[in-house]
Amino acid sequence: MTLSLTGNVFLALLVAAAVLAVLAVLLLWTRIPGPAPVRWGARLLMVLLCQATAICVVAAWINTSYGLYASWDDLLGRTAGAGPVAMQGPPAEHATFTRDDNGMRETYFRGTRSALSGQVMVWTPPQYDEPRYRRTSFPVVMLLHGVPGSPQSWTEQGRMPRAYQKLLQEGATGPFILAVPVINPGGRDTDCSDAGGRNVATWLSQDVPDLVRRHFRAAPQPKSWGLLGISTGGFCAAKLPLQFPRVFAAGAALDPDPLNGDGGALTDPVLRERNSPTWLVAHTRSDAALFLATSRQDRVSPPSYLEEFQRAASGSRVRLRTMLLDKGGHNYRTWSALYPETFAWLTRQLPGGPGPFSASSDGPGRPAGR
Repeated sequence: MTLSLTGNVFLALLVAAAVLAVLAVLLLWTRIPGPAPVRWGARLLMVLLCQATAICVVAAWINTSYGLYASWDDLLGRTAGAGPVAMQGPPAEHATFTRDDNGMRETYFRGTRSALSGQVMVWTPPQYDEPRYRRTSFPVVMLLHGVPGSPQSWTEQGRMPRAYQKLLQEGATGPFILAVPVINPGGRDTDCSDAGGRNVATWLSQDVPDLVRRHFRAAPQPKSWGLLGISTGGFCAAKLPLQFPRVFAAGAALDPDPLNGDGGALTDPVLRERNSPTWLVAHTRSDAALFLATSRQDRVSPPSYLEEFQRAASGSRVRLRTMLLDKGGHNYRTWSALYPETFAWLTRQLPGGPGPFSASSDGPGRPAGR
């Protein structure tokens, strides 16, 4: 059995190793036999071992907090689709799904429009399998991970779908199909744009929705499709409803990357500008709903990003809501704290299914009619 890179057991083992290394120094410092050079060499190695184990503890804690690498394969660059060229998968109609320990159905397929291959995970709510809803289509929320990261980041650090199930049981959200695609198939980050021969925007806006609709009772209408993203995925969640209003009606961006574009992802300044949410919101006729949130303490995604976007959106038809937390860093602890408000907001924007809210209500209400 392989230890999870982000699991508590692995972190506990590293802490134990660090403690044992310190104890070994205390117990063996004066007991090492041999001539002086041998003794001092052994002591130096013990000190280095203490430092190495301490660094590993801190690195593992930072990785778990920030969701940098979701698995050993992700860390070592062996994740499917994480290399310079992704392995080609079958087309959507021939994709097969396997169920993992979190109740997610996983597949790997090739998009016919983007010509990209990558992983997608899908979860269906309990209502999906109830006989009375066997003819009901469900709204869809696509979860977009950060970079570095992978779809597994949402299950390993984001506690999905468990955290969402808890909200669903409490009546704090409507039942969504959750779809979790890789946002950088092939390992190249393009800020979810069609750039440099990597048609990632097409992958996310056409191929992934086509896959989900082919294999699940997903709502066909755009008004029932939304996005929730964190960090780089948050940038994409703010961008894609503006670029593809006929596909996505709403986007929730938690601690997004710079909303005027990332020079590390798109080096061409014109391409970067035209694919940025700040430019798009000032040049769109879309009435998409956007929810942007960050923390006053987040230096990676400061409040100024949201303020600049608000100014650009002031003359648009976009329905914008922002939230600013007093505390919180750029990590899943902060993002998880925003789940209740975010999913309640998404429920009000995305009609369909047997959810407890109506699309126009501001809070909990009676279940929608069957």
